[in-house]
Amino acid sequence: MLGCCIAAAIGPIVRILQRQVSLCSTLTSAAMPMGIVVYLLMAPAAFAQPEIRTEPSAKVVNVGVYVSPPFVVAETSTYDGMATDLWEVVAGNLDLATRYVPYPTFRELIDATHKGEIDAAVTNLTITRDRAEIISFTQPWYDAGLRIMVPDEGSAGFWSVVSGLGNAGHLRAYAWLLLVIATATVGLTLFDRRFDPEFPKRWRDGVAESFYNVVSIATAGRATTRKNLFGWLGRIWQAIWLVVGIGVIAYVTSSVTSVMTMASLERGIHSLADLPGKTVGVFTGSVAEDYVAELGIVSRSYPDVDAAAAALQSGHVDAVVGDAPILEHYAHSRPQENLSVIGNIFHPDKYGFAFPHESGLTRPVTLELLKLIEDGTVEKLRSQYFGNRN
Repeated sequence: MLGCCIAAAIGPIVRILQRQVSLCSTLTSAAMPMGIVVYLLMAPAAFAQPEIRTEPSAKVVNVGVYVSPPFVVAETSTYDGMATDLWEVVAGNLDLATRYVPYPTFRELIDATHKGEIDAAVTNLTITRDRAEIISFTQPWYDAGLRIMVPDEGSAGFWSVVSGLGNAGHLRAYAWLLLVIATATVGLTLFDRRFDPEFPKRWRDGVAESFYNVVSIATAGRATTRKNLFGWLGRIWQAIWLVVGIGVIAYVTSSVTSVMTMASLERGIHSLADLPGKTVGVFTGSVAEDYVAELGIVSRSYPDVDAAAAALQSGHVDAVVGDAPILEHYAHSRPQENLSVIGNIFHPDKYGFAFPHESGLTRPVTLELLKLIEDGTVEKLRSQYFGNRN
């Protein structure tokens, strides 16, 4: 069979060569110049050469990403994560070359997609009706929802404690204590300079010595070794100072403890129903930001989960509301930060890749995603980053 195909392919060429040889013989006999004869002999061979085809290069697409571990993780020179891994599989099947373009917030990524500044948006991008009005989404490839992240029970941020001390009037009492300590330091310095011949003569040395003695009494409930200049009266005076110091210690300790306990109880958030009246951290341009606004809950916007978690630990917000897998991954990967994700998932949603309207990529990417969902590739990636389902 192969021989027949070869014969069929070269048969026309052989016949052309035969005609040319016959023609050249006739022309030679007619004394045609030799150059023309050579040209006529070489021309068929030149036209008979096979055509050289160059394979078209892969189409380069600009893909916008929003860093959101574990879906998009910034590496040294590229990006990793479930969303980017899934996109790379799809792009490979469609012969697409990817150029990643990072965006700092969901809102900016969506705006860039809507304006056509990028060809696709890849991250944990929730499909909503409002977003679908300005951009096109693929088949969903991940089911998610919102959850709440709070500090572990019993913990309270520094600023929440300070705020609690101020609201309870303790900061005003602390200011009076500082004034008493300053007055006592000056008084003790004048007293010792007058009656103790061994007391330092330089003012700064004397004030430092007196300040140390006063603070020692106020904070430790005991006095340093001092001379008893007035016999039994001096001892009674020193004993009174010790009692005052113990009272100061007890007051400061009890006030701070009570405020920390109260802050912890007030922050006792266990579900969505506990959020009204609290200040909640959300991600800029996220579905959570829109949702808590609809509920009338006071919120503060942060560009990413790291900034929101820092605000939570410092007491600037009482909780963080965000995509459940993002909060769960953050709390699990950073146990030293003592954060917990509580309550059930609410406001269920789905993730998809996004494209500008009229993009020719929406349909082929959707078909590839359907194939990868059916053959188990998507579930394998989910298990790789989140483990097996319970």
